[in-house]
Amino acid sequence: MTYLNQKNIEAIAHQTTKQGNTLCGDSYFFAATDEYFICVLADGLGSGKYANEASSAVIEVVEQYQHEDVNSIMSRCNEVLFHKRGAAVAVFKVDFIKKEFVYSCVGNIRFFLYTKNGRLTYPLPVTGYLSGKPQKFHTQRYPYEGNSKFLVYSDGINLQGVKALLKSYMSVERIAEEIKRNHTSHMDDATFILGSLL
Repeated sequence: MTYLNQKNIEAIAHQTTKQGNTLCGDSYFFAATDEYFICVLADGLGSGKYANEASSAVIEVVEQYQHEDVNSIMSRCNEVLFHKRGAAVAVFKVDFIKKEFVYSCVGNIRFFLYTKNGRLTYPLPVTGYLSGKPQKFHTQRYPYEGNSKFLVYSDGINLQGVKALLKSYMSVERIAEEIKRNHTSHMDDATFILGSLL
């Protein structure tokens, strides 16, 4: 598991590779500064080497251009996938100053934001994948309060009852252990990133 703990955010990520493969087709990256938290999850089409190559290319771009806005980052992710396998990609950025989430996704990646007043936000994914072809992005903004939790995961995670899990009083480590133990498939690459905004 990858773990981040800073004054504004606590985040944890876990990844498993499809049985029989040495390379994971999913890739992820997250980082925090005093102003923002940036996170990306990319699920390369299929599995194995070429899926890994596509998702890794996305991560490199986000790492390099993380200071840009989410729409620009998504455009760069799309461009870098030209002549590659293609990937489902979710990018979101949390602005700690404005208390705002900006989220964009193309493809089969799920995202949930749970605020302490009991509201669960679940943006409907845009179908398809990024492959370098011209693409419109559906970028959305959400306000959040302290003690909100978020969860983003690829399609190797099979999860029902997300709200009950996020509203529980368990720590993010305990929730992550629960997802890892009971909701992760070994028939596909599987990645989840879970966080709490402090």
